[in-house]
Amino acid sequence: MRLLAFAALLSCASLQAQDYPARPITAIIPFSSGSASDVIARLVLQRMETSMGQRIVVTNIPAAGGVSGTLTASKAPPDGYTIVMGAAGPTVVNKILSPALGYDPEKDFAPISLYASLPNVVVVSTKLPINTLMELADYARKNPKVPYGSVGNGSSQHLAGALFEQLVGAQMQHVPYRITSQMQSDMIAGTVPVSFQLLPNVLGPIKAGQLRALAVASKRRLAALPDVPTAAEAGLKNFESAAWFGFLAPRGTPKAPVDRLNREIAAAVADPAVRTRFTDFGAEPISSTPDEFARYISVEVTRWRDIITKGGITLD
Repeated sequence: MRLLAFAALLSCASLQAQDYPARPITAIIPFSSGSASDVIARLVLQRMETSMGQRIVVTNIPAAGGVSGTLTASKAPPDGYTIVMGAAGPTVVNKILSPALGYDPEKDFAPISLYASLPNVVVVSTKLPINTLMELADYARKNPKVPYGSVGNGSSQHLAGALFEQLVGAQMQHVPYRITSQMQSDMIAGTVPVSFQLLPNVLGPIKAGQLRALAVASKRRLAALPDVPTAAEAGLKNFESAAWFGFLAPRGTPKAPVDRLNREIAAAVADPAVRTRFTDFGAEPISSTPDEFARYISVEVTRWRDIITKGGITLD
């Protein structure tokens, strides 16, 4: 009888796996609609929606630097019908800066897959007489408290600035913004002349000749900025910083839905049309296994904890 019951359970699980998804999936994006992270996530989700033949309902919960949406997802039923966009801020940085999150990014989620990386680009106002990365390093050392803008405390842009300071031996002044357009205006005007930005946030002013891109904080040049060197090519080794994105499910989500979603994400980022749109945004399409994604998060926590501690970075 026990063997028969066990066989029945396996059969039921198999049928459920085959039927998945049997209803719409909710995808929580913990940032505002229209942001670079939102746009890129939707490219992947739209491709997944088509290939899975099931609707994916996108819900933006843009509060507390991504914490609110991530916390909401952590409390969702672990049935494969709720996923959340994981990013460096709510998944790594806030674990270091704010232990009382209400969730543990490494324990309360089932990683599904990475899908994109957006390297930070070192950008300066054209009103600043600087044309290379090493000229910026020299300028920052000679002019303490040079202001640089970011989209908020603990953001990848903030951390990129802290890493740059530590590598070149400078002390700059971080200026956090809530509205990207205001940061753009201040950069163009030269009042906050430096930023370590995601390309979608500054591509327009760069093309208009209002901002100057000095280097890309990655191993490879960006297809959208082919003439802009990597930091290493520009003379600064070990300066690598990027915003990365992946999808997570609540802890306890069955393996079958996680594996199906993983395959769908991999297919989405392999789609030439999706890859072209990624390139236009300065994003690099990537994919991973669930285990690789889990290890990646752990490595990121270790790496940035040291940089955050040295830089005295807080969320205040």
